[in-house]
Amino acid sequence: MNSPKQRILDIASGLFHRQGYNSTGINQIISEANVAKASFYSHFKSKDDLCLAFLQARHDYWFSQLLAYCSKAKGPKERVLTAFDFIIYMNGKEDFRGCSFLNILSELSKDQGAILSLIQSHKNDLRNFFRKELEEASLSDHMYLLFESSLVESQLFRSNDLVNRSKEIINVLL
Repeated sequence: MNSPKQRILDIASGLFHRQGYNSTGINQIISEANVAKASFYSHFKSKDDLCLAFLQARHDYWFSQLLAYCSKAKGPKERVLTAFDFIIYMNGKEDFRGCSFLNILSELSKDQGAILSLIQSHKNDLRNFFRKELEEASLSDHMYLLFESSLVESQLFRSNDLVNRSKEIINVLL
């Protein structure tokens, strides 16, 4: 059995991803993780601290999956196209829940700057992924914007149609 801290993080990760950040309460997390309230607060000072731990773990997981998924692709064009295939893969695996970072971003208040900063860092790493693949900054930014819009639109419409349309656009651009 996982440690109480890991159980809290695992349960919160699932709940934040499925229900949203604001719809998930600390008491629900404590109950489902089967830990005492004191145990929760000994590991996380607040729900925001737990959110930061969730987003950092999600970032590590998501990027490791993306890089592994793209690792066999040869050349920049194939790697970029494979990154879009990764969206389709994750949509199937996670039932079109979209981007955890953007989902939480939509729930933030102006007082949650630390969470916003971590979301921005994640998105900068994604932009840098495309910059590494495509040396031309305007082209890499275009791919990043197509990727982000594909994530949002596929979640909104529960469909990979626009992801595939983005791949067609990429084939023309590259």
